[in-house]
Amino acid sequence: MFAKKYVDEVIVVDDGSTDRTSEIATLAGAKVKRLPFNEGKGAALKVGFEGASRADIIITLDGDGQHDPEEIPKLMEPIIKGESDFVIGSRYINGNRRNTPLYRRAGQILFDWITNKICRLHIRDTQSGFRAFSKYAVPVFSFRQKGMVIESEMLMDASRAYLRINEVEIAVKYVEDKLTLNLILKGLNILSGLIFLAFNPFKTGGLFHDNNWNY
Repeated sequence: MFAKKYVDEVIVVDDGSTDRTSEIATLAGAKVKRLPFNEGKGAALKVGFEGASRADIIITLDGDGQHDPEEIPKLMEPIIKGESDFVIGSRYINGNRRNTPLYRRAGQILFDWITNKICRLHIRDTQSGFRAFSKYAVPVFSFRQKGMVIESEMLMDASRAYLRINEVEIAVKYVEDKLTLNLILKGLNILSGLIFLAFNPFKTGGLFHDNNWNY
């Protein structure tokens, strides 16, 4: 488990998998949080954040192997220097799209545009799951969305709370190299979630909610 080299504790959230994820992660030295059935990425992140509630910095990585744990220090650096509350590992800084299949990038351009419009931000990679959070940022997130749109909801919450958001360039490695029905369904899930966020801000804790924030 390469991530252990860069952090004090690794938490693996097993979102109702039917393989040996929990067993292998435990043997590798991770603290495993196992959900009884698949609840979605948002639900898994909420469980992970709860498990890391005492951490000074929380790092999130997707479980599909696309992120390189060796880049964890790069994401932590702006927080350690006091320059950022929320750091996104961006695949597209400096126009770098070489490692992203075209069909993926086409969908991500749309999701980036919608998310930035809703949040009034200018993030180049709104859907990246490789992120770092300071302990001061954690209370901001509502985790109302259980599915894939959680990446955008977190940006909405961060924007409302005026968190300092930075992006750092990362590499990315994709396992599959062709469009599949599963990816199409994921894309539609994100799109429908973004539409919900845009038109139901009071139900999501989003940018246009009028509650006062005191941290």
